[in-house]
Amino acid sequence: MLKMLLKKGSSLTLALMLLLITALAGCSSDSSSSNAGKADGEWAGQKIKVQLIGDFSMEDSTDPITGVKTTGLQVLKEEFEKQHPGATVEFILMPWEGYTEKTQAMLTSGEADVYQMPGIADFAPQGLLEPLQPFIDKDSEFSADIFIDQQLDGWKALGPDSDKLEIFGLPFFGDARFITYDKKLFDDWGVEYLSENPTMEEISEKAAKMTGKNPVTGEQNYGIWFRGDWSSAFTLLNAAEGLGGKWGSGFAWDEVKFEFNSPEMLKGLEWLLEMQKLAPEGIVSNQGNEKWMTKDNNIAIMLNTGPGELVKQIEAQGLEDRIAIAQEFKNEEGKGGMFAGSPITIAKSSENKELAWEWLKFATSDFAQQYFYETGAAFPSVKSALEWESVKNHEDILGPVFKAMSTPYTPRYHWAAAQPRFILTSEIEAALTGKRSAKEALDKAQKESTEWLKTR
Repeated sequence: MLKMLLKKGSSLTLALMLLLITALAGCSSDSSSSNAGKADGEWAGQKIKVQLIGDFSMEDSTDPITGVKTTGLQVLKEEFEKQHPGATVEFILMPWEGYTEKTQAMLTSGEADVYQMPGIADFAPQGLLEPLQPFIDKDSEFSADIFIDQQLDGWKALGPDSDKLEIFGLPFFGDARFITYDKKLFDDWGVEYLSENPTMEEISEKAAKMTGKNPVTGEQNYGIWFRGDWSSAFTLLNAAEGLGGKWGSGFAWDEVKFEFNSPEMLKGLEWLLEMQKLAPEGIVSNQGNEKWMTKDNNIAIMLNTGPGELVKQIEAQGLEDRIAIAQEFKNEEGKGGMFAGSPITIAKSSENKELAWEWLKFATSDFAQQYFYETGAAFPSVKSALEWESVKNHEDILGPVFKAMSTPYTPRYHWAAAQPRFILTSEIEAALTGKRSAKEALDKAQKESTEWLKTR
């Protein structure tokens, strides 16, 4: 009897063991099949590294104050790898501080395949970036018409052997500059709102009328505000453009000619000195605007504004019925204002350029563009954004912003990341603080910038 039980027990044990082995084999087979599917995908084994500049995170996060949740870059990684079976994308994140030097070091060492490249005009001539026209020509699925007007042309640059501007980057993060104003203060003072394209005379007249004690609230109001420090050069240049002037001409350094002390630039700086009298004290140190974009705002007109988190700020403060936008000053061709943002590029040293090109297309697709916009990371560069619900719900504000993006001054201020920008800014500050007259300041900026060109 015992032998029979043992025999039966052995048979049962053997059966159970065979069942377990079969199950494990099945799991192993499923796992191998799954991994094999990924490994055998169209992009099997290919990997790209993508550099991004800004306050990004791979994981989801929650703002400790507002409680707003922000989706991490993981969602982009997953979607791209889903669309490109077998491929792997890895992000290299860096802050804006010192990004130029860090990017130079990364490009030189071949650390990444794809770069966010606001300084494209400096890096393309070094032969560090891949020309994109060949990719565009052979890719029937890609159309350059997806971008907002002026954006693709605006990021063109000169290569090491170029005699004309070429495409080295696709528009990635959009940006623009415009004039923002508070309709409530206009109403309090009985002043007509700004026209869509105001002139310097209109701004001067209306700003003057709204400087003083508010007739409704009794509070001190100021007609205008502008930064007198790092962005003052762009405010001045736009004023000159409104008068028919320009920063100069040329793109290659040996062809550049500055016009920093032109009659239009002089008149523009003299106008800013007059506007300073209608602004709160402290503009050179970026002060006096502490109440801007709050319910207690005391400034009527804000020059040289960027989109940033404009909509979020307006909603957070409940200012939907107060804040409006007008265009910066334009020349006779309807162009004016700083061209800004970031293109996205492929490193010349990349060993996976085809996959890198796929990332460029993905980064400018609605999926990625909407992700960056709705997480507050950047403004979109594509026309289709005008049809997104998140944009259409704020059309009164965002419509003029997109228009500003399509009418900047081009060729852009490609020298703005180099010494001439800092020379001009320093001299504007000297004029605003009374150290030099407007003419003396601009003559000095012209002389020093021209001398700098000789060192290039």
